[in-house]
Amino acid sequence: MSETQHIVVCDDEADVREMLAEYLGKRGFRISCAGNAAELREILDADAPGLVLLDINMPGEDGLSVLRSLQDSDAPAVIMLTAAGEVVDRIVGLEMGADDYLGKPVDLRELTARIKAVLRRRAAQEVVPEAERTRFPFGKAWLDIEAAKLTDAHGNEIPLTSMEYNLLKLFARNRGRVLNRDQILEGAHDRSWDPFDRSIDIRISRIRKKIELNPQKPEVIRTVRGVGYIYDPQ
Repeated sequence: MSETQHIVVCDDEADVREMLAEYLGKRGFRISCAGNAAELREILDADAPGLVLLDINMPGEDGLSVLRSLQDSDAPAVIMLTAAGEVVDRIVGLEMGADDYLGKPVDLRELTARIKAVLRRRAAQEVVPEAERTRFPFGKAWLDIEAAKLTDAHGNEIPLTSMEYNLLKLFARNRGRVLNRDQILEGAHDRSWDPFDRSIDIRISRIRKKIELNPQKPEVIRTVRGVGYIYDPQ
């Protein structure tokens, strides 16, 4: 992350765009602004930003629709900006692959920390140490840490978000060990546990749909009631 990171702020409120652009610009980021989905797509077509701050409630095409279209491996990381009380939109956004979320009004220092954490995870995903060149069985799929991808039995790639990959890698490194939510958030999400934060449960549910023979009765990543989760491929 030595080079200047390009961030797009997509929000229909001009004062919010200007505030975020000024604050983040002073902290070394290169900022582009979009007032709606169409403007955002123009920026994405012309450049390859590292991250998008995406407002959910926008006139015309909303943020969730935009997020749905950002699913390929070259897509930027996405942090959703959600108004207070938008729990349903937040959950849907996480299920659709958003890297993180932050409620409005935005705490600028927390936003900066979240941005740096997401960008660190993306950078770590791109550079894999030689010692980690290994494949792990995950139910009906295989995790290839060297290639940073999940494949089925026929070698076809199964799409993963950055957070899903980090979660699988964390479980692979802790095979047979029960991990509580605090350990999972610290190990894969770069932030401490909020007792009301259900994002880990949402993402593990999403992962189970990709790896388990029967996601309703998971056998690979199992829930340990009252504690957390365990990766047990046997």
